[in-house]
Formats: sequence, structure tokens, C-alpha cells
Amino acid sequence: MLSKLNSFGVSGIDGYLVTVEAHISNGLGAFDIVGLGDNAVKESRERVRSAIKNCNFTYPASRITVNLAPADIRKSGAVYDVPIMLGILECINAIPKISDKYAFAGELSLDGYVRGINGALSMAICAKENGITHLFLPLENANEASVVQDIEIYGISHISEIVNYLKGSNSLSPYQYKATEAVHEYLDFKDVKGQEEAKRALEIAASGLHNIVLTGPPGSGKSMLAKRLPSIMPPISLSEAIETTKIYSMAGLLDKNSGLISRRPFRSPHHSVSTAALTGGGPWAKPGEISLAHNGVLFLDELPEFHRDALEALRAPLEDNKVVVARANGTHSYPSNIMLVGAMNPCPCGYLNDDFHPCTCTARQIESYKSKLSGPLMDRIDLYVNVASVKYEELAGDDYECESSADILQRVMIARQMQAERFKGTNIASNATIPPAMIKQMCRTTPAAQKVLEKAFKSLGLSARSYDKILKVARTIADLEQSQLIEEMHMLEAVQYRNFDRKY
Repeated sequence: MLSKLNSFGVSGIDGYLVTVEAHISNGLGAFDIVGLGDNAVKESRERVRSAIKNCNFTYPASRITVNLAPADIRKSGAVYDVPIMLGILECINAIPKISDKYAFAGELSLDGYVRGINGALSMAICAKENGITHLFLPLENANEASVVQDIEIYGISHISEIVNYLKGSNSLSPYQYKATEAVHEYLDFKDVKGQEEAKRALEIAASGLHNIVLTGPPGSGKSMLAKRLPSIMPPISLSEAIETTKIYSMAGLLDKNSGLISRRPFRSPHHSVSTAALTGGGPWAKPGEISLAHNGVLFLDELPEFHRDALEALRAPLEDNKVVVARANGTHSYPSNIMLVGAMNPCPCGYLNDDFHPCTCTARQIESYKSKLSGPLMDRIDLYVNVASVKYEELAGDDYECESSADILQRVMIARQMQAERFKGTNIASNATIPPAMIKQMCRTTPAAQKVLEKAFKSLGLSARSYDKILKVARTIADLEQSQLIEEMHMLEAVQYRNFDRKY
């Protein structure tokens, strides 16, 4: 007696089809699961055995063999409990033969209730791509998976609901997607007094998805500014929301019964974070903070205090917009299209070149502090901004009115619209991701602007990457001014944001 059911595995954030084959033969009672499963998969034997008995089915006193195909790909998790149990029930004729257009995934409790799983959205997308018409998932994952169109999603809380449905009961109906109400309590730039230069730089960064580092003394408002950055970023698109939700689903960070993630992520890990936690890794290569910030912001406060190996591991993801994690069980790729925002003090004491506090650091200490950030990493940053202490008049003045995030967002949206029209027909999402081969075409300059860039390149000793980044930032500044050409004033402003390249 043999049965074959469809289920899924997840590699990276993409699902793949897994065939669960169950065979019952004569012989001494045994229950073997093959197909390169981890301990959670092998422990399905005990969960399935108890669930069959507690649901008043007859457990076969025969040799049971379950194969998870393809057998050369390692499987993990308890997602195969439900299809394994249904395969055994089909073999003993307790349920009718199951259609090959059906697919199942879910973890079983000992009494037959179905618990939630990770990666449900990726599985639903894979099911649609493979012609599956009916997908049965845990009820708490149904809303997440029902985002996918043209496939019927069934949310189940107990295995008996599937059994009754397969026997012809109409008690189970397709789940209808319920959009979760988005409550966005963004911090507003109108609460930040002063710091107009830093606000301008963050506006440019949000408009072109540029990486930025804020440098200034303690209490100058670096963290306050960074935490308000999501309020001036464009709303997340449907494709971005689906991709981001897949990452959070795979990481097990989606709330129960939640649908798509409707706001851009803002991740702010502590400076003690490990390399694996930042870039992704562990025994099963889970996504790290840089992937959890995909389509959003990764904020690294106290940048030089992070472990150097963790920071150096960011270099390739910042360049390629993806993280490749290689482990013994396979290689996994996670997207990481992020805006990196760093905040740091200019020196260990924090008061280098401050007008009101004397710096107590020696030249050697300052050099050692700055050397924690390598040149190759800093070369990947688009904008460097000095955040000075706020003046008393700006803090205490009642007549000092600050611009709101909504006003800044309007200009950002205009710049993003110009980029969307420019990049139509390409896979380029923003000015920061313009490939080198297209920079000359996309970043056209006036002769005066080119002269400014030439002078800066020679006097500051810039690298080829810095040359490209200045052009991209200038392109964004021109977009904010709704200019098709990069003019001299745009280039001058872009050059001043490379102050980290200057020798102190």
C-alpha cells in the first residue's frame, strides 16, 4: 500500500515541492522516515503515532516507511507531520485517495491539533507555481498564505477537519484574506529642533536609498534623527511587502493570523550582535538582521563599537543587495536591499572639534577609534554628515517651527517618481542601485558639474567607487530639484557629503 502527497520545504526564502511517500508493508512493527530529515522531522514518528491513536484511528501494526523526496535535499522542521499522517491514513483506507492537486503542511500536537509553521507564504507561492489548487495549512498561517491569488487556502485547526473534508464534508471552506489594520505610529521630524543639514541629508538618503553615517557629539540627536527616517520613506509596494513577509515568515517573526507586512522594516541591533545574527547563519542558516531590514532601514548606533568581523561581513551584502550563507547542509541566499544608517561619535570621548566641550582624547586614541571602521566599508557609504550640538535658541525658541515628515515625504515621493520613470523597463529600484555600466547614461552632468567632480576626485584622493557614489547622490539631489541634468550646485552638495574621505 503506497500513497503520495504534496508538501513543501523552504530554501532561503523560496519554497520547493516535497513529495511525501508513505508505504505500509508486512513485517515487524516499525516506523522509519528517510529523505535527509533533521531531528524535528524524525520526531514526527512519535507525534503522528500519538495523533492517530488519539483521533480514534487504528494505528497499523506493520512496517511503515515514509520518504521525503527529493532525498538529496535536507529537510527541517515539523511541517511534514500532517502529510505523513494523511499518507498513513490513506494507506489503511481510512480516507479516500488524495488528489495530486492538493498539498499539506503543518505540525501536529499529540491530540491532532495543528500548530503553526514558518515559511507559509513561500509555500503558497510555490504551490501556485506547481499547479496546486488546494493548500491546507495551519489556521494561524492561513491569512499570510491567502495573499496568493488563484489558489484555495484552507486554514485548519485540527486534523479531523481535513479528514472530514476528504470524506466529502462541506464544513471546510476556502480562507478569505483579511487585511490587517495598519497602525503606523511613526516618529515625526517636526519634533526635532535644528539639525537642518542632517535633515536635508536624510531626505536625500530616503529619496535615493543611499547609505548614510551621522557623526556628532553625544546628545546631538543622531539616534533621534535616524529613528524618524521611516516616516519620510515611500510606502512599501505590494511586491516589496510580499518579499519582506517571506523573510519574516521564514524567520518565525510574523504575528499570529497576520497578513502582509505593511510598513518598511526598521531594525536596530545592539552593538554586541554577532556576525551570524547580523548577516544570517546558524545551523540552518536563518536570515539575519540585514535581511530582516530588507526594503527598509538597518540602523547601527555606536557604529565603531560593533565587532569588526560583523561590520566587515556587511561589505558584500551592501554591494550585491543579497546575503549568501553557506553551510554544510547547503547554500542559502537572502535579499538585503537596505538603507544602512550608522551613528557614531567623532572620537572616544565624543567631543572632538566641539565648540563647548574640550576633547580629552589623544591623537593615538582618535586614530585607533576611527581605524575600527575599515576603508573598504566606509567606501560603501554614500553620505557622511556632521551633526553638531543644537543651539539654545533653536531648542527654547517658541517661534522656531520645524518641517513635518509629511512635508518632506512629498518631496521624496516626487524624486522617487522621477526615478521610476527613468528606470522604467529595468530592474533598477533607486539611484543607489544604478549599475556601473549605466551610470554615464543615467547620471548626465553639465560641464560645470563635471569640473567640480574632477577637482574633488583629485584633491580628495577618491576611489572609483566614491566617484560613482558622488554621481548617484548628485543624481538624487537633482531629482529633488526636478532637474534632468546634474548641475554644478547639485554636484557641490554631493561632494560635501564625502567629508569622511578628507584627511583630518
